[in-house]
Amino acid sequence: MFARLAAAVLIVFATTAAIARADQAYAVDGRDTFRIPGNTVAGEVEYAGVGRLRAERSGNATRFTTQVEYRRTVDGTTTMHVTGSYETTISDTGGVHDGPDDDPDDLTILKQPFAVQLDTATLRDLSALQRTIPFDFPSPIIGATLHGSLRRLPTAVLHGQRVLGIVFSARGPLHGALPGRPGMAVTGSIEMSGRAYYSYGSTLLLGLDATLAIVGTLDGSAARAPVSLVYRRTIRPL
Repeated sequence: MFARLAAAVLIVFATTAAIARADQAYAVDGRDTFRIPGNTVAGEVEYAGVGRLRAERSGNATRFTTQVEYRRTVDGTTTMHVTGSYETTISDTGGVHDGPDDDPDDLTILKQPFAVQLDTATLRDLSALQRTIPFDFPSPIIGATLHGSLRRLPTAVLHGQRVLGIVFSARGPLHGALPGRPGMAVTGSIEMSGRAYYSYGSTLLLGLDATLAIVGTLDGSAARAPVSLVYRRTIRPL
């Protein structure tokens, strides 16, 4: 759900980095909050677990595979142990081919709204940013455009590695069915915000905080009932 809405925020910058192989482990946390009048959807779902990313060079492309194991807790009472996986291959020319998707809660590093890796030229360009820059990108859920801004954060150290930080926010109108709930149409807005941290050494995405929020009213309801959905993901290196 989260990544399907978010698309790739850094698509204006991202290309494939030519690496032989890389492995990285992550701590993964998340929280989804739902407020849908008259619906049986859980009010809150929390996630906590560990994810692993592997990148392997093959010919003129890099194949990324990721797995995650986590606890899924619904409304603070019901807990399940869940696993997920996702795969994608990115060519040197920037072509993306998604493989098997078994990540129903969108917790793997590959299904977040940031490119999983940057090439060295892109990293250099981003590190040279001196001001906030505007960017637009399409939102798959509404077929419209989200408008936002992006800026560089000061160089920092994350888990012993020097990282480049990027922070963004974007917003757009929403009028249509909620993802996964075709019978529920909402009029309102969709907003995304977050920050990502890229290693200067490997150029991999090392950490992120991302939030996607939908706020509006339920179409067709007599009282125009308010609807609120907030999806949050935090991923940190181990």
